[in-house]
Amino acid sequence: MDLSKKQVTKLVEGCIGNERTAQETLYRHFYAQMLRICYRYLKTKDLAQEAVNEGFLKIFQHIKTYDAQKGDLGAWVCTIIIRTAIDYNRKELKFFTEDYNDQDTDEYFIDPDILSKLYAADLLKTIQQLPDATRVIFNLSVIDGYSHKEISTQLNITEGTSRWHLADGKKKLRAWLASPDNSLQPTDNTAI
Repeated sequence: MDLSKKQVTKLVEGCIGNERTAQETLYRHFYAQMLRICYRYLKTKDLAQEAVNEGFLKIFQHIKTYDAQKGDLGAWVCTIIIRTAIDYNRKELKFFTEDYNDQDTDEYFIDPDILSKLYAADLLKTIQQLPDATRVIFNLSVIDGYSHKEISTQLNITEGTSRWHLADGKKKLRAWLASPDNSLQPTDNTAI
């Protein structure tokens, strides 16, 4: 259910006026999608739910800054939720800080036969098994389309560190997905 421009205007004005029905409508409209996004960044569903709720609190506190001329309400909400999820676990993330200068991180190939057997839920489950820092960078880059420069700014790391985590995540996912027993369990659980 997409919101029309008129509905968005009315909803935003209601939230600015602290109207509970408008806030509830906004929350219910975006909740499921935002929970799925947070779950990509956080280890447990409980943490994801906490991040969503904290994100919506920020949304309601700052709704007056939303400008429909600059973009879609959904994109604005999504940006706040992603940043909240990242902030939520930033203190716990440990980044490998050696620069990575390989220019072609996409040189590896996953056999299409493997991909055709996967469902989105399986892939999401596999991504969840990546080490925390690698999972966050993989999601920001591959799923949400952020550049290494944007990731490095958001996470206060170097672009090389971002590239290394992305390459490492792709390498681990490739190995797990190509394993003959179709086991999605990581072989290396060391913290990065």
